[in-house]
Amino acid sequence: MNASLLPRVFRSTTTPAFWSQAAWTLLRVCIGVTIVHNGMNKLSDIPGFAEAYVKVIGLPFPIFFSYVAAYTELIGGPLLALGLLGRPAAFGLFGTMCVAMYHHILVAGFSIPYLELSAIYAACFLFFTVNGPGLFSVDALILKWLDANALSTKDKQIMQLERSSNLTAADKVTTTNK
Repeated sequence: MNASLLPRVFRSTTTPAFWSQAAWTLLRVCIGVTIVHNGMNKLSDIPGFAEAYVKVIGLPFPIFFSYVAAYTELIGGPLLALGLLGRPAAFGLFGTMCVAMYHHILVAGFSIPYLELSAIYAACFLFFTVNGPGLFSVDALILKWLDANALSTKDKQIMQLERSSNLTAADKVTTTNK
């Protein structure tokens, strides 16, 4: 994998405000944990889910896609809750919710009671797909580690020289003002 691509995968669009990031984290953990329930329900009756949901929308291999949906929710939910590979996890979950919304529209039209939960989930997962998991996530820790190790020795020496020259200039200003 390209070294410059890795930081992009783990970097979030962040607002540095503590309370904003705390709310962001609470939302991420809540939806990540609660989506697991949907995956467990699917796994408890794969043939029934395949018949009632997947076959109805015309997807081929309904048993296979039932397992895909269930494991996307079972694996993607905890990953999103932790903020580990947050964007890919959220993207997979967003796709699953788009399929769920399509099913609800085919079966019941644009009926809010049928659409509301999958639409709310889809909107939240889209938010985390676009913005990443935030500052209080495992991805943020990985990014911090990647950025520290991504610089070459020469880059670090240049940065240190720049810092020392800035300090020297600041020292000159303070001594001339005395």
